[in-house]
Amino acid sequence: MTRLIRTLLALLLALPLALPGFAQAQTGPLRIEITEGVIEPLPFAVPDFIAENAAAGQFGAQISRVISDNLTGTGLFREIPATAFISRVADFGAPVQYADWKAINAQALITGAVSVQGNQLVVKFRLYDVFSGAEMGSGLQFAGPTDGWRRIAHKVSDAVYSRITGEGGYFDSRVVFVAESGPKDNRRKRLAIMDYDGANVQYLTDGGAIVLAPRFSPTGDRVLYTSYETGQPRIYVLDVGQVQRRVLQSQPGTMSFAPRFGPDGRTVVYSLEQGGNTDIWSLDLGAGATRRLTDAPSIETAPSFSPDGRQIVFESDRSGTQQLYIMPASGGEARRISFGQGRYGTPVWSPRGDLIAFTKQHAGRFHIGVMRIDGSEERLLTASFLDESPTWAPNGRVIMFSRETRGADGTTSLFSVDITGRNLRPVRTPEGASDPAWSPLQQ
Repeated sequence: MTRLIRTLLALLLALPLALPGFAQAQTGPLRIEITEGVIEPLPFAVPDFIAENAAAGQFGAQISRVISDNLTGTGLFREIPATAFISRVADFGAPVQYADWKAINAQALITGAVSVQGNQLVVKFRLYDVFSGAEMGSGLQFAGPTDGWRRIAHKVSDAVYSRITGEGGYFDSRVVFVAESGPKDNRRKRLAIMDYDGANVQYLTDGGAIVLAPRFSPTGDRVLYTSYETGQPRIYVLDVGQVQRRVLQSQPGTMSFAPRFGPDGRTVVYSLEQGGNTDIWSLDLGAGATRRLTDAPSIETAPSFSPDGRQIVFESDRSGTQQLYIMPASGGEARRISFGQGRYGTPVWSPRGDLIAFTKQHAGRFHIGVMRIDGSEERLLTASFLDESPTWAPNGRVIMFSRETRGADGTTSLFSVDITGRNLRPVRTPEGASDPAWSPLQQ
């Protein structure tokens, strides 16, 4: 394991505990510091990938730019501009001139080459630890259709990120969300899907009815959401690839909402309102059988499975205020985990299983926060007029959420933040956006 890997791995392992006032320093040429929540990003260089034939000419620079954007967007990396380069990479197989890259303080170097045959794009790359003067692992190669070049760039980025940090990547993923347009009192809301970075937006519904709370299946091929097209909230499941949908089982005189898949992809948990009471139910998608999981006079909603499928976290006002609880996936006795001031809602279990993200309302402000599954180490990551709807990146290190601004002309938009509260960044969308849900890594 190279020094670069060891340092970045130690950094990431420390992130959940990197509260203000904590500092970490690494001796030697590679130095990363965490002071008052600020991390010194790792300098890297990514020259334009070499076009190995004429048809690949346009792709080399494009792929390099996406890789750079992905890495710098994490807040852990800083790109060295091409204007500072001493060496020029003209041959993918040529030896690396490490001294030239050390001279401009590059600590990681990414080189690559691109070729096109017909409509097939082939991308190969290598990653070097400049300080150690060694390649980090063997080179890799990805192939796909030319119109999928951005996805290949995301795959390269994931591989680089994983080799340096020891963590899984999250760039080759998608986000489903509610696209919003029009005035605040008459918003048109459509389901939309995009790459994690806002590219390749595709609309899944026509905006004829209000839609809410889309949620991906564990394999990323289906989306659950709530629609008001009949006048009452009902849950639908949509096949993303074919854009086909069906309504899930509903009972006359009831309203169903806040659905979420279980980790097996066959079970759905949701809230059902009937007779003025709201409880959590589960549905077996194959058999169509339903089961009531809570039975209380309070409002129970926003269920989310643990990654192993054994437990469910949800919100309830059974204690008199909106709080978070965990119960067995089969129902039964629940234990309260939130005890801070304010009201808690929309809990989402981390894919790593170690944290729960939530929305908190306190003293006239909304926050996105995280806590351990026993309720300890609560940490608020954001604060604004209205922050809500947290969703986890596939590696459990980043949270995306929606933010609404104040007033009659207030707008909605998406933001991301890491689990220390660092690196708060807007996510680009072509119009207003809310209710994001992050997919797993694509297959």
